[in-house]
Amino acid sequence: MIEALEPFRTELTGYCYRMLGSGFEAEDAVQETLVRAWKAYDTYDSSRATLRTWVYRIATNICIDMQRSAQRRALAVDLGPAGGDLGGPLHERVFVQPVPDSKVLPEDSLIRKETVRLAFVAALQHLPPRQRAVLILRDVLAWRAAEVAGLLSVSEASVNSALQRARATLRDVDPGEPLNPADPVQRALLSRYCEAFDRHDVRALVALLHEDATLSMPPFRWWLRGRGPISVALLDPDSSCAGAWLVPVTANGSPAYWQLRPGLEQPFGLVLLDVRDGQVTGITTFLNVAELLPIFGSPMSSGAAPRTSVDD
Repeated sequence: MIEALEPFRTELTGYCYRMLGSGFEAEDAVQETLVRAWKAYDTYDSSRATLRTWVYRIATNICIDMQRSAQRRALAVDLGPAGGDLGGPLHERVFVQPVPDSKVLPEDSLIRKETVRLAFVAALQHLPPRQRAVLILRDVLAWRAAEVAGLLSVSEASVNSALQRARATLRDVDPGEPLNPADPVQRALLSRYCEAFDRHDVRALVALLHEDATLSMPPFRWWLRGRGPISVALLDPDSSCAGAWLVPVTANGSPAYWQLRPGLEQPFGLVLLDVRDGQVTGITTFLNVAELLPIFGSPMSSGAAPRTSVDD
């Protein structure tokens, strides 16, 4: 039985991540799904539903139950106006959290990478849970309306109606370009960004930003918009990144990097970039590293040892 369910683990984790906005909660939901499926396997009727549909029904109910009293996860830009004081850190449950690609994107899958990008997952959180499930199943996983209706025990008309409402809510969402190493424009942009970051060349870094680019640092509510405010923040000696460097990591189908600093035994932060048409449109640096390392693994264990000086 376990062998029959295991092939679903990654795609289920991706589904639950889009539903919940957290890799940790997604893994918990999938584990609970597999346990319930194992316990109830004797009741499974292959004449009424495929094994995949049956398992997804269990996962959907678990995700909906997990959200009944939970606060909707968001991005910093959704929590208030730009600027202001840094303030204190908020609980990790406030924010959509990053997730490794390997946890949510099955190998050789046709699922589009942009459907796990932070902006898209955050937008999904605005939908009621059942609408969210309909949109993910129909538009991301390409299920037929009849399959979704069977999973949710509703009519096809209800599924189509929910899908129309969900699409209307997400109509203006731009998740940005997914990471595409084969794109020479994107590859050149990211190379210049990393080089400028390593040199702490703020002028060169800001020149790569879109004029309305955003900068945020969860778990803080604080965020900035525009080249000017971002330049001022990067030049602030109290928050200087001088001596830091970036190590690539796969996360959310996005250009992503661990930010390492000399003398630190663990990364300073996990940086995810939004890019569009040869410019950086968003920089999100997650500072809750201790919470992220268990799901991502430490870059130190893969040979990315900290430098001992700026010149190393």
